[in-house]
This record gives sequence, C-alpha cells and structure tokens, in this order.
Amino acid sequence: MPDPVLSLKDAALWLNGNAGRVDILHGITLDVEQGETLGLVGPSGSGKSSLLMLMGGLEQATGGTITALGQDLTAMDEDALARFRRDHMGVVFQSFHLIPTMTALENVATPLELAGHRDAFDRAAAELETVGLGHRAGHYPSQLSGGEQQRVALARASAPRPHILLADEPTGNLDETNGAAIIDLLFGLRDRHGATLVLVTHATELAKRCDRVIRLRDGRVAPDAMAGAAAE
Repeated sequence: MPDPVLSLKDAALWLNGNAGRVDILHGITLDVEQGETLGLVGPSGSGKSSLLMLMGGLEQATGGTITALGQDLTAMDEDALARFRRDHMGVVFQSFHLIPTMTALENVATPLELAGHRDAFDRAAAELETVGLGHRAGHYPSQLSGGEQQRVALARASAPRPHILLADEPTGNLDETNGAAIIDLLFGLRDRHGATLVLVTHATELAKRCDRVIRLRDGRVAPDAMAGAAAE
C-alpha cells in the first residue's frame, strides 16, 4: 500500500503557563490515506482544532512526530513549514481571513503569485467562477456576505491544487443555507483536485459525508471513534 498522506505518531501538544503545564493533545497516533476525507468531531475543547493545526504545521508538536507527504513537519523551521503549506496544502478557517484591502480576485491570486505561478490571476479568476463568484471578483471582503467570503476563502485554498485540504469549522459562521452550499463546494473541490481532506466540524450532516470520523475527548482519540460516528 502507498504511504499515508498524513501520519502522526504519538503526537502531543502542551503549553506552559503561569499555572504550569497544560496538556492539549496526548499521544495521537493516526494515518490519513491518499484521497480520504477524515472528519474530526467532539465537544468544544476536545482538541479538534489543535490537531488540525498540527497536521498543517501551524502549531509545532511538543512531542511525537508528524509527517505529511513523507516530509517530517516536526523537523522543519517556520520558513520551511510556510513553503510546504504554500506548495502542498490549502487551509480554510471558520473566520475567513481575507485581506480586507484586496479584492476577491487579488485574495485568491496572491498565494499563487507567491508560489511563482505566472498565470496567477487567470487561475484565480477561474477558481472564483467555480465557486460561483466570477461576477464578484472585483469586490472587497467588506462588500461580500459571509457566505461569499467563505467561497473566496475556498477558492484561495483550492487554487494552488493542494495535495492536502484542511478545513476548520468551514460552516461555523454561516446560516444553514449558506453552510450547505459551502459543504457541497468543499466536497466538489476535493473531488475535482483529488485532494485529501481533513475537516473539523460540529455539523452532523457534514460528518456523515466523510469517509471516516475520529472523535476526540480531552485531547485523546475516544475509544468509540469509528467510521460513521456522528458529531456532537
């Protein structure tokens, strides 16, 4: 079998505060295969978002190892991690994180330009068309609704054709109608680009669409974690 796209071995995360050490994740061991869609569910504070951050190299593990596409993320410095994300990952957050002084087109094109793509604006325009926002390419985030801003964020994440797509509560700030549309777009982009998708969600319907669901409790994989588990 091919090597997993993401592999965590005893991955841990703790922080040192005024009151002493706070353990957030305890020895997570987990593999994610090529093309798989993995849902991370569990109650608030269970460590779902922290685990996603480790997978994306947005937080450094304080224990264990994390490899992505065969590369050891725990051995990389911040610059190397940023380059790896630029070249191989797309990340979508609950908060849209668009640059307010840039148009939708510029927000999508900027990561492509930074990666050296000469056709950055053409690709960005095509991606906005894919998410149904071609007609809003020249608008700024303040001129877009929440659902439209999340569509721009999806376009930005998918435009570089990432191998790995990470999504943290992508429907959390949206109403039911816009949330359902974003879910359809997210899975459509995954299918179109063949990306491996890992997402954090509280939405039961979204979790049901995943190939496999892992439930976290108190920073650990719960004993009852299994495919088809519903979000809490």
